[in-house]
Amino acid sequence: MGAVTGPKQARSRVTRRHLLEAAVSCLAEQGWAGSTVSVVAERAGVSRGAAQYHFPTREDLFTAAVEYVAEERSAALRELFHAGPATDRSDAVEALVDLYTGSLFRAALQLWVAASNEEQLRPRVTELEARVGRETHRIAVELLGADESVPGVRETVQGLLDMARGLGLANVLTDDTARRARVVAQWSRIIDATLGP
Repeated sequence: MGAVTGPKQARSRVTRRHLLEAAVSCLAEQGWAGSTVSVVAERAGVSRGAAQYHFPTREDLFTAAVEYVAEERSAALRELFHAGPATDRSDAVEALVDLYTGSLFRAALQLWVAASNEEQLRPRVTELEARVGRETHRIAVELLGADESVPGVRETVQGLLDMARGLGLANVLTDDTARRARVVAQWSRIIDATLGP
């Protein structure tokens, strides 16, 4: 019986992952209004029934999708700096800013907007964003080698993340690459000055 369950569970995990990735793509490209369970199922190459088996509601699907990709990005970011704090903090600052300029951020932004208007979605998104925010802050502290017991360091790290989110917002409407590079360079200098050698 175990031989049957193993491959079936593996297929189920693959189907779930395809649904989550398709949901993030749909949300980032088409927004909340254009992202339905049917659209995601079609993009993932599975039936609507299979999608609803894994995610009974639309809210379940999209909050799980944003959470899944956030976890994947966190893991990738940690792997990038596996040896501990970045030797060049500007690399860490750039990597943190990059978290807010891709499809994950676009998808999360669509989810935030939807949550502002949909009561049933708001508490789930609020809780998810609080958890993702705490994890991102922990990663930033680790990558920067920041000692938050020093006055002003915690606020500087949080300011960096707030600035990165703002750059992500600016990038939603236009390609903000050139300005973003200058701002990242300046924040790298601020981080070095605040955190010291």
